[in-house]
Amino acid sequence: MNTDQNSKVVLITGGSSGIGKSIGTYLTLKGYIIYGTSRNPSNFKDFDTFTLLQLDVADKKSIIRAVDIIEQKHGRLDVLINNAGAGITGPLEEIPEEEIIKNFTTNYFGPINVTKAVLPLMRKQGGGLVINITSIAGYMGLPYRAVYSASKAALEMTTEAWRIELRTFNINMTNIAPGDFATNIAAGRYHAPVMKESPYEKSYGESLRLMDAHVEEGMNPDEMAKAVYKIIQTNSPKIHYKVGAFMQKFSIVLKRILPDKVYEKLLMNHYKL
Repeated sequence: MNTDQNSKVVLITGGSSGIGKSIGTYLTLKGYIIYGTSRNPSNFKDFDTFTLLQLDVADKKSIIRAVDIIEQKHGRLDVLINNAGAGITGPLEEIPEEEIIKNFTTNYFGPINVTKAVLPLMRKQGGGLVINITSIAGYMGLPYRAVYSASKAALEMTTEAWRIELRTFNINMTNIAPGDFATNIAAGRYHAPVMKESPYEKSYGESLRLMDAHVEEGMNPDEMAKAVYKIIQTNSPKIHYKVGAFMQKFSIVLKRILPDKVYEKLLMNHYKL
């Protein structure tokens, strides 16, 4: 992998806002060549922090097209950051199947397909780094976030296996699991409606208000950008990284050491269920 950071080329999916934009902005200041992506770059005509390419992680043709643009211009791609993702909330019983499939398409199959598209180039250049942005929610089954937790957990486990398969090609792969950050993810996620007369009306409605409050009170996404920069500078990245408030990271430790039912009770108390 090229060690001259001024010539390192980085692709960040979902780079037009939130954590992706913060990462791209920070790495640009550090001298990296950054390409972010958006499904509709035309919606960001005044965006000039770094280059935005059209890419929809649910559209394989757009993925290949974006990677081809980078290869033709630079002949290499040193770092892929699979950041694009979507939130989803609701009682699992009431979430339409098509919304579950749509979420997994973005949060799980999307990163897999983008990674598949860049691996031949990374192999040809002799190495590379893939960073998958997952979630602390992927370490536990959170009430009314079952689909989101499952999609992020799937990506965590896939990374553990895939990085072993890629080791022989000098390609590193790692996960970063963020906690709650102050971004617009809550506005963009799918909310199953709080339905009148639903058996979940009261508990889901209260949990939803609590989830939105956690995002609004979340950490500055620049903290994620600094973590990504540190990982890129590391010769041998760890398998898992967690970035978030102390109690969010500590909750993963508690899950390892506490009996299942005790931990479940803690979650229920946290969400006032």
